[in-house]
Amino acid sequence: MIAEITHQGRTWRIALDKPIDLSIPLDANSPGPRAWHMGPPVFKPVRDGETIYSVMEGSPVNFRDVAFNPHGNGTHTESVGHITPQVHPVGPVFERYWFTALLISVLPEERLTVDGTDRVVSLGMVRGAVGNRNPEALVIRTRPNSDEKRSREWTGGNPPYVEADACKWMRGNGVRHLLLDLPSVDRERDEGKLAAHHAFWDYPGTLDLRRTITELIYVPESANDGEYLLELQVPNFINDAAPSRPLLFAPLP
Repeated sequence: MIAEITHQGRTWRIALDKPIDLSIPLDANSPGPRAWHMGPPVFKPVRDGETIYSVMEGSPVNFRDVAFNPHGNGTHTESVGHITPQVHPVGPVFERYWFTALLISVLPEERLTVDGTDRVVSLGMVRGAVGNRNPEALVIRTRPNSDEKRSREWTGGNPPYVEADACKWMRGNGVRHLLLDLPSVDRERDEGKLAAHHAFWDYPGTLDLRRTITELIYVPESANDGEYLLELQVPNFINDAAPSRPLLFAPLP
């Protein structure tokens, strides 16, 4: 199914039936991905007296409660409400769901710190990969990119993170939606500074209710670096973060 979408003076032809799904399933039976000391999501049949609402238990329907943490269990999108006293929900952020996007791949550089070695997505590598392009959404795939990312336990591993100056540059370059395959744009232990989050949203200087950060995606190796259209599907949660399903569509000739 081919569609034509005109945006910012450019017409894109895409195959709607060939999306590149960047989301990782929220699966109680998978070891991950998990971060921030979270356990697995829980899908539990409702009990009402002697009745267990599971078809396996004789109920006519499956009727389950679900418990999870958006930040620690799988692919999620967050608003500036993640770092503000008032929780500005991510659900109402979107006025549209389609955006021009650029996929880049980077190998985080090693930096010595007082307590070991960090791996950092730097301003220089982001600026070099983006060049003179101005995408509405920037998708960052970090190297190495093994399939193990889809089930990794990130807690306590000091994952790579994004330099605050890189996030500040993205904002100045017009990036409205940042997507990456890490549990956070910030260092796992940073004394609560969250410098990259603050730089991307320019908070507290600005209360930006239209930009988002999406974390814990997975970009398959079959996706080449370059320009795409992004459909960012986010449920209307009245919370600072929600599970999400970002889809990339490659332009057709």
